[in-house]
Amino acid sequence: MADRNGACRRSGADDGNAALELLILAPVILALIGLVIAAGRTSVAQGSVDAAARDAARQASISLSPAAAQQAALSSVSAAIRADGLHCKPVVTLLLTGFGTPLGQPAQVSASVSCTVRLSDLLVPGIPGSRRLTASFTSPLDPYRSRADGILSQRRHTRA
Repeated sequence: MADRNGACRRSGADDGNAALELLILAPVILALIGLVIAAGRTSVAQGSVDAAARDAARQASISLSPAAAQQAALSSVSAAIRADGLHCKPVVTLLLTGFGTPLGQPAQVSASVSCTVRLSDLLVPGIPGSRRLTASFTSPLDPYRSRADGILSQRRHTRA
């Protein structure tokens, strides 16, 4: 069939194929976009847990005693998780054996943070299930800083 300008035109058998192709491909494309978003949000949440573990280890390493280290690490994890908007109850495990190391010797503290996040909080509301995010970090203790039960090991000189 020829149109007014003399160009050949195909018959109407192919009319509507573009709409059909779009109808078939649209759910696939939307699913791929959803997977990319899900991977990105999960990665951001994992980064938040990594940062919380790093903060906990750092706060513990600058404390003077194991008790102060425990308190500082727990409060920094809670603040970091809350600031990043994760809705979970973090489980913090600290390895504070470095506080028993004699002065002058290298020592370290480690913090491990686990957080179970509902997928509906990460992805699309209504999705069932959860994902456990875990991170660990180790921070060195200053080998020449006092670590004796939180009491500075400085001697006071008194006049006799």
